[in-house]
Amino acid sequence: MMDKIKKTDAEWRQQLSEIEYQVTRHAATERAFTGKFWDHHEHGIYTCVCCETPLFESDAKFDSGCGWPSYFKALNPQHVREIADHSHGMTRTEIVCNICDAHLGHVFPDGPPPTRLRYCINSASLKFKAKN
Repeated sequence: MMDKIKKTDAEWRQQLSEIEYQVTRHAATERAFTGKFWDHHEHGIYTCVCCETPLFESDAKFDSGCGWPSYFKALNPQHVREIADHSHGMTRTEIVCNICDAHLGHVFPDGPPPTRLRYCINSASLKFKAKN
């Protein structure tokens, strides 16, 4: 397992754009169909925008119609952590990067086989590394 990455609020603000900061450090949500990866089809690995931990592979990406990048599995389950989220009058499962605690999005039990999961992730929480 990788060591945890801890930074001050000022360090995160300096490293990230405003939308990346709000999404990853304060659990904001970008508007549907506006993120850079919701309709992205290149082959590669999606990493955490804060610490570059590999999170999702393009082979697990699917079009859920929700307007955010969706994946049916994490690349390495140890790199993401689930947290019960009771905000906005509902119960959901928040997904965070297990290395730097960045908010990524939520996971829902309505995805395709083989996992039946839908990791609904904010584009602002991700970087992309193309496969050579």
